[in-house]
Amino acid sequence: MVDRTADIEKGNVALNSVLAALLLTALKIVVGVWSGSLGILAEAAHSGLDLLAAIVTLVAVRISSIPADQNHAYGHGKVENLSALVETLLLLATCVWIISEAVERLTAHNVVVDASIWTFLVMATSIVVDVTRSRMLYRAARKHRSQALEADALHFSTDIWSSAVVIVGLLGVKLAASFPHLDFLRLTDAVAALIVAVIVVAVSLQLGRRTIQGLLDTAPAGAAGRIKETVEAIDRVDNCHAVRVRQSGPQYFVDLHILVDGQMTLKDAHELTERVEQAVQAVLPGADVTVHPEPHMPVAG
Repeated sequence: MVDRTADIEKGNVALNSVLAALLLTALKIVVGVWSGSLGILAEAAHSGLDLLAAIVTLVAVRISSIPADQNHAYGHGKVENLSALVETLLLLATCVWIISEAVERLTAHNVVVDASIWTFLVMATSIVVDVTRSRMLYRAARKHRSQALEADALHFSTDIWSSAVVIVGLLGVKLAASFPHLDFLRLTDAVAALIVAVIVVAVSLQLGRRTIQGLLDTAPAGAAGRIKETVEAIDRVDNCHAVRVRQSGPQYFVDLHILVDGQMTLKDAHELTERVEQAVQAVLPGADVTVHPEPHMPVAG
């Protein structure tokens, strides 16, 4: 019987992330519209796409847990990479709107922002929720080697900093209202929105790079070298070459060739390949390993 505990745990973590994003989006929209704060509205748009990204991640995690079948011999793990790509595109789309609105306010509009206690409370709530869910996602991502959950965790951890920037912007607006000679600080809300956009762009580029690497089957850094060194240290393995490593979701797939004594019996060769598989799995836990033994005549000593 297949143990689905990991799949259930990943699904629950992704679902909690969706619910948190839904709560924050609603709060920021209400307070942002009421207060007129572009910084909070920018964060609301950001949280709205967080919600969509969290939903995509939830669907991706559930699909990626479907076992391999005849048409998907390597499983469905690549769905996690696709979800990260969708999240990257959504983040970049958010930046376009935030930057255009901020520039317009800085250059043309004199919009009154009501930096009341509610604006500060909603942003403080956002920080608390983001700290909690990013830690939860990071733990699950490391435990289950889930790229989709890791992308969500990275995303929400940067939300903490962007929310802090918005609070600074609101403080500037508050100071400008209290001290007329500091009127220039009323622009800090729009400036804070621009800084949020820069943070989002940085996260998007990072996620995009990781996503492209995953979709192009980029091997984990140094994995092939560690595998070659480990396998060649095994007794009766004369050489290890043509090492290929790919990752699909949380699953690693390793293909390698070894040179063995051409006079070795089939039984001995089979036992040796099993030892090689175990050694590779010690380097990449849970890897699906395929070993190709190649016979050769050892050089007489």
